[in-house]
Amino acid sequence: MGEHAPTQVLAGKVALVTGGTRGLGREMVEAFADAGADVVISSRKMDSCVEAADAVHERTGRRCVPYACHVGRWDEIPGLIEAAYENFGRLDIVVNNAGISPLYPSLDALSEELFDKTIGVNLKGPFRVCALAGSRMAEGDGGSIINVSSIAAVRPTPRELPYAAAKAGLDVLTTGFAMAYGPKVRVNTIMAGPFLTDIARAWDMDSFNRHAANFPLRRAGQPSEIVGAAMYLASPASSYTTGAVITVDGGSSIARM
Repeated sequence: MGEHAPTQVLAGKVALVTGGTRGLGREMVEAFADAGADVVISSRKMDSCVEAADAVHERTGRRCVPYACHVGRWDEIPGLIEAAYENFGRLDIVVNNAGISPLYPSLDALSEELFDKTIGVNLKGPFRVCALAGSRMAEGDGGSIINVSSIAAVRPTPRELPYAAAKAGLDVLTTGFAMAYGPKVRVNTIMAGPFLTDIARAWDMDSFNRHAANFPLRRAGQPSEIVGAAMYLASPASSYTTGAVITVDGGSSIARM
């Protein structure tokens, strides 16, 4: 991490990233800070938030505020948004990156609790973040909201069906919130494919590699490869882009099943 171009296209901006302590979220945090933004780093565990914030601040010199929030809990989200305004007086970039895709033995054995938790973190939470952050950004100087979806939204399998349904819903939210808070707030989706983050440790890599042989790029993504799309959507480079779904998946969504 941290090997991003040292441009300052986000100087003076404030970014908030949920699920920002590891994986794709951490890569985006690092990239935004490298580009001059101050950052609110959120995840469920405060110690992880503090550790990430300290590391990013030490490396980049940017102000980094840690804030613990379970995005599946409706009432915790107002405090998350308020933290950005209390510390920085503004909010310019919001990334709804936090997500879960828990395992279950079979579709008929899936519990209501696990279903609700999956929908809560992947759909309900981002709705609440978009609504609260988007409305305040629209009242101020505007900004960019980036929702992180998954190719599961368009290529669902029985192994992650509630997750896929939630991510498909998230893509719908992108369209609706782009309409609701334009023209000052742009809302877009990064539809992510398979990346070699912590979650990949649970993969059967032999099986995955056989599947990936059908991808145009023949491989999973490195976490740093999310940065180009995130920087595009966060920066003025995407000033005429809203309501879009940008697929970053090595072509896996168009591959043969």
